[in-house]
Amino acid sequence: MRCFRPFAMPKAMTFDLDDTFYDNWPIIMRAEQSLMQFIASSYPLAKHISSMHWFSFKAEALQQHPELKHDMGKLRLASLRLGLASAGYQGEELNTAVQACFEQFYTVRSDFTIDDSVHAVLESLAQRIPLVAITNGNVDCEAIGISQYFSHIYHANTEYRSKPHPDMFDAAMDILDLPAKHILHVGDNAYNDVWGAHKAGMATAWYAANRSMYLRKEPFRALPCVQLDNLNELLQLV
Repeated sequence: MRCFRPFAMPKAMTFDLDDTFYDNWPIIMRAEQSLMQFIASSYPLAKHISSMHWFSFKAEALQQHPELKHDMGKLRLASLRLGLASAGYQGEELNTAVQACFEQFYTVRSDFTIDDSVHAVLESLAQRIPLVAITNGNVDCEAIGISQYFSHIYHANTEYRSKPHPDMFDAAMDILDLPAKHILHVGDNAYNDVWGAHKAGMATAWYAANRSMYLRKEPFRALPCVQLDNLNELLQLV
């Protein structure tokens, strides 16, 4: 543990999820591959659509509805609709295909287990202080077995803009009914988590589960209050 800024003993903590508790990239890649296989077998008219073409449908959806950049679920639904419609699916068949493809992706996207050490830390912390999850992604916390540790879980959407926007940080402060300085936000992203929480007035802890942590290689706009070597160190702070 390395401390860079003074901070008060936390009375609550907020947590990022992706790449803080687990390496998210291989999970997403597995879900993407599963989706492509599902489309090829279940909706053959669309099996010719390449990954690059799907990316273009995502860009088109964002161009039509820029607010979807804050909601990964709705953005994927919009992209699927554009792609499947371009392949010839229409009406109720299109609606059914979009929903089936989304459910395929979302099921696989949340089909993994969290390391026992993470469960142990969260369980111990939750017995001492309230915990809130704040994520730009759309992982199913119940499916991966961590929902019970959090009093509230916020996913970025068109109502709560993605970090580093203040919306979810403000919502957490409101629901916890605590001053920002008494809340420690834990996350891996130097911009979305550390900078976002710092701007909201929270204390910040930097921890990444998916990579080696080198301050000079990350896009920090403000140093975190503390850099963790492992999540167990959070138990020393409460």
